[in-house]
Amino acid sequence: MMSGEFDCIVIGAGVQGSFTAYELAKRKKKTLLLEQFVLPHTRGSSHGQTRIIRKAYDHDFYSRMMQECYQLWAQLEREAGVRLYRQTGLVVMGPENGRSYQLYKKTLQNNKVPMVVLTRENFNQHIPGVVLAEGDAAVVDVTAGVLYADRALKTVQDQFQKLGGVIRDKEKVTAIQPGPVVTVSTSAGVYRAKSVVIAAGPWTNKLLVHTGLQLPLETVKINVCYWKEKVPGSYDVKQRFPCFLQTESEEVHHIYGLPSNEYPGMMKICYHMGSKADPDQRDQQTNTSDIDILRRFVRRSLPGLLPEPAVVESCMYTLTPDDHFVLDRHPTYQNIIIGAGFSGHGFKFGPIIGLILCELSLGEVPSFDLSPFRIGRFQPKPKSAL
Repeated sequence: MMSGEFDCIVIGAGVQGSFTAYELAKRKKKTLLLEQFVLPHTRGSSHGQTRIIRKAYDHDFYSRMMQECYQLWAQLEREAGVRLYRQTGLVVMGPENGRSYQLYKKTLQNNKVPMVVLTRENFNQHIPGVVLAEGDAAVVDVTAGVLYADRALKTVQDQFQKLGGVIRDKEKVTAIQPGPVVTVSTSAGVYRAKSVVIAAGPWTNKLLVHTGLQLPLETVKINVCYWKEKVPGSYDVKQRFPCFLQTESEEVHHIYGLPSNEYPGMMKICYHMGSKADPDQRDQQTNTSDIDILRRFVRRSLPGLLPEPAVVESCMYTLTPDDHFVLDRHPTYQNIIIGAGFSGHGFKFGPIIGLILCELSLGEVPSFDLSPFRIGRFQPKPKSAL
């Protein structure tokens, strides 16, 4: 059995946990990063070769966080000498008078993000191979692009270890005993630390049960679909074909796409929702209704792709009722910090979330206003007196 004393233990070596551990190690804190699976793995939410990075959002606070996040990604690139990002731009499309589309456009303007508003007349000149739906408008977040996700995750873990951090994979947490010093038991050892950060994605509530807390988190399995180009190179990242986000179609949730990269000649296009699934039983969830939605979209909007997915992979989302993150201290145990509910849009925030969770674990004032992310927002509000 292994054992050890640490300043901080981080549970979960996905992107958020890995950046938290890295920030702690930069501050010369003795840090242990625990992962239940052998690294690298594809069971959570941080695997896969690519993610979209963008400042285009429907809430100002996300756009503001991303301003600094871009700088932190660039800093990691310089430190490691590894390229983690390719600028392609992001085309946001949606009904011109639709609420969601207008919010995206307004947030870009509010935060002075370099942007281009496209008209129906010049859309195809700038974005060939995409049919803008009748009544839709489009705006480009020029700063957006593709993050190389697997490479980014490995890079931050390597940097953490270079700073003296300890990673132990294939160690499932079996118990958490709160106290002034927190005791964490795993399948291979017992560790103690002044603080613990739980960044375990879809397994968050399974760990929080040890602390007497359950959050309103829903775990869903997403089908990650790749669509073959009819003419290879038509939608290629090397040709600077942009990422896209289709808001408010006839469907409830967004559709997003990335230029062909991980599979040559195939574009990644997904529906931003899936079907409820236990992360330990995910392979039993075989619902493909989202793929039917995507087939219709590809047929209508991307004539250069075959309207049948060539490859289907999967990913887990952890959703909160309002789709905003949880970044907070445990309401009972102030030295247990929780980062959760990244709702399928958290990867790009990895560096800033790691910084915030690090600050919380050290008792520092966080770099950003965390009111949208507090656990207290889920508590029932007292009824006013009649």
